[in-house]
Amino acid sequence: MSSFWSIWISVITLGTILGCFLILRWCLKNKTGVKEGDDMHHEFDGIVEINNPLPRWWTIMFYATIVWGLIYLALYPGLGNFAGLLGWQSSIQDARSVEEVQQKRQAAMEEGGLLQYAREMEQAEERFGPIFEAYAKRDVKDLATDPEALKVGQRLFIQNCSQCHGSDARGMRGFPNLTDDDWLYGGSPSAIKTTLLQGRQGQMPAWKDAFGEQGVKEVVAYTLSLSGRKVDPKLAEAGESRFAACAACHGQDGKGKYAFGAPNLTDNTWLYGGSEKAVTETLMYGRNGVMPAWKDILGEDKVHVLTAYVYSLSQDTSEQAQQ
Repeated sequence: MSSFWSIWISVITLGTILGCFLILRWCLKNKTGVKEGDDMHHEFDGIVEINNPLPRWWTIMFYATIVWGLIYLALYPGLGNFAGLLGWQSSIQDARSVEEVQQKRQAAMEEGGLLQYAREMEQAEERFGPIFEAYAKRDVKDLATDPEALKVGQRLFIQNCSQCHGSDARGMRGFPNLTDDDWLYGGSPSAIKTTLLQGRQGQMPAWKDAFGEQGVKEVVAYTLSLSGRKVDPKLAEAGESRFAACAACHGQDGKGKYAFGAPNLTDNTWLYGGSEKAVTETLMYGRNGVMPAWKDILGEDKVHVLTAYVYSLSQDTSEQAQQ
């Protein structure tokens, strides 16, 4: 925060408290010209106003709130850039990366700083760490049949994953549906865990310059034909020869490859839309999807539980549990 805004906020804050104090003092003085306890000659609906002073208990409480406000502003941050005498912080708000957060958090703890979020995280780790550690020792498929573990995994999912994949995990345009059996990098427990731990970065190159607009039109026709769509047969035939450039990732049969995160083009599951316009846009300009890595954010034990939950979304775990 700049010095100007720091001073501006401090002046307004302290000025408001001072103003409340002066108004209170003014109200304690009898400036009406009427003796205390006498009739003010104001009457409404049978109610007569009497010149009575403010109740003593009310006045004391008002003074107490003013004193408390000043003490609070002295101990905790609230006056612009003043950090407070206790050095308390809710969190490290100026950090720009996970690594920077961890470094500043460690430095604050070593210096005895009152970092609220860090202390709450330590308390949570002490309480819940052993639970996650015990879950991490179990096989993902086994964990996916444990109702209590799935409740934990669901909470982790809602807190960290639902912003992109939706609270029901059915995804949206550009973000995969996790409840079906269509996976870009594989739906096995190990593949899902790798995705969560390390993240993914999908790169579909733009083909506008290589194919030209007519070439893109031909490849779009052939691509749509792979999933049984009705297209111009001449365009599809011409696009088939050009598709050789796409086969390196999607395979000669168009069924995709987990190693590259290349989607299956023979079904009707489309990450960015399956209309002719959407597929044309994908080929013309390419796509770049990023799945963040959660290893440093959640830790491996929590990722293990989250893996079990994500895996369970596309599985019939009820039958597994009965076996």
